[in-house]
This record gives sequence, structure tokens and C-alpha cells, in this order.
Amino acid sequence: MATTLCFDFGNTRLKVAVFHDAELQTVVVLDNGSIDAIQNLINQYQPQQSILSSVINHDTQIETILAQQTKFHKLNHTSKLPITTPVGKPETIGADRLALCAAAVHLYPNQHNLVIGLGTCITYNFTNKFHEFLGGSISPGMQMRFRAMHEQTALLPIIEPAYDFPLIGYDTKTNLLSGVLLGMAKEIDGIIDAYSKKYNNFNVLITGGDIPFFVTHLKNKIFADPYLIFKGLYAINEYNL
Repeated sequence: MATTLCFDFGNTRLKVAVFHDAELQTVVVLDNGSIDAIQNLINQYQPQQSILSSVINHDTQIETILAQQTKFHKLNHTSKLPITTPVGKPETIGADRLALCAAAVHLYPNQHNLVIGLGTCITYNFTNKFHEFLGGSISPGMQMRFRAMHEQTALLPIIEPAYDFPLIGYDTKTNLLSGVLLGMAKEIDGIIDAYSKKYNNFNVLITGGDIPFFVTHLKNKIFADPYLIFKGLYAINEYNL
């Protein structure tokens, strides 16, 4: 049984998924991206393979250690992918977006797919039935919106998200919750509706740790999977063996 470590270094969290063959076994959130933390993972899980998707300036020694002790692949625009990227400057496409698109075409081949990633930013990523990544859009994510209103005003507080909030806020906290969370839900529905006017039939996949705050407020039918990026990373790693 082959063990693969799939690393996702995002702006908010550093995570790794452990696969035994094609089965996702566990997801670990790292406290930091230190060399010791990576070595401890290698010692614990004894992986034969590894892949890294990073959108931050991580310690490049991590890549050296993974390459020395596993069959390592760093995801970038030169990777072999199950999608093509007929967009300008493919080197500027985030590795996380490539992984999400790869997961979509792996799960739903030969179909139009809109993948929505809820992270530090919201990314909208569209692949057509020919497995071409056409691009999409990027907007501020949930925590970014909360922080922006706090940091760019004199009196608005920073608050934690909540699952239950009213449409019509009755105090500052509930006004902020309604504005951010319901506002994001309506944005997502609006983007889906805009795509619907251009494409008759497509799948909508949504992923990210903020999923629980939004799924009950979306009117459109979606497929929610918090581990979609890891499934895409595993598929890309297999594609590059």
C-alpha cells in the first residue's frame, strides 16, 4: 500500500492529507511549516510519495527534504495536468486553483465544472467539457471581509462567524454577520446564475473550511466537499508519476 502526503500551504492554514493508495485517511493542520514539523510527518507516516501546493513563501528546504525522502512533486504551471490552461500567463495561476480544477475533471470528466474555493479569498474556477481551464474570478473571503470592516473603521468590532443569524440584524454583531455571510451567499448564487446564462448545464462544486456557514443559504444545487483540493492534488500526483 503506497502512502502519499498531499501538502496544501494556503494563506490561512498549512494542511496535509494522508492517502493510502487512493483513500484519504486523515487531514492534519500544521502549527507551522518548520523543517522539524515536516520531518515528523515523514517519520510518522513513512510516505513513498508527496506533492506540495503552495501559495505562500515557504521554506524551500521543505522541498529538499521531501525530494530526498519521497518521490516528490511540486505543483506549478509546468506540471502535467488533466486540464489545459488556455489563459494568459499560466505561470500566474495559483497552484490551489489548478488542484481544484483537476479534482473537478477527475470527478466529473467531459462536463462543464464551476469550482468555488472558500479560503482567504473566494475563487471561482471554470473548466469546460474539453477539460480547458478558462479562468474565473477572485473576491475577498469571509475573514478578510470581517477584518476589513474592523480595520478600516473606527468603531466596528472584529467578530467571529456564526451559523445562525437574521436577515435583518438587530445589533452591530448581527448586522455584520448578515452583511458578510448572507452577502457572500448572495454573491455566490449570483455568480452561479451568471454562468447559467452562458452555459446550459454545468456542475457546481464548493470547498473550503467556511462551507458550513453558507450551504444552508445557497439556493443553487451544489456539491460540497471540504477536501476537494486534496483529491485534486492526489490526482495530479498520480498524473506526474
